[in-house]
Amino acid sequence: METTTVEPQDQTKPQALSRPVQDRMLGDNPASIARYLSVDVTVVRIVFAVLAIMGGAGIPLYLAGWLLIPEEGAEQSIVSELIQSVSSRSR
Repeated sequence: METTTVEPQDQTKPQALSRPVQDRMLGDNPASIARYLSVDVTVVRIVFAVLAIMGGAGIPLYLAGWLLIPEEGAEQSIVSELIQSVSSRSR
């Protein structure tokens, strides 16, 4: 009787969520989300467009992503930098 062993598949951890610096449109949150989820960026852009047209939810979500997702190479997002600078001034 032959037995075979199954090796575990490569379980790579997902890339950190960050907005690309080059080749982007506006803040390009869809590109960062697509890269993080390993899907095509066009799909994510279409979802944002549909959400913006159908009820307007895509616009605040896009703005929130722009403020909360850090750029590539940056350690903090725009909002966390703002909070840190305000808290350092108040001391």
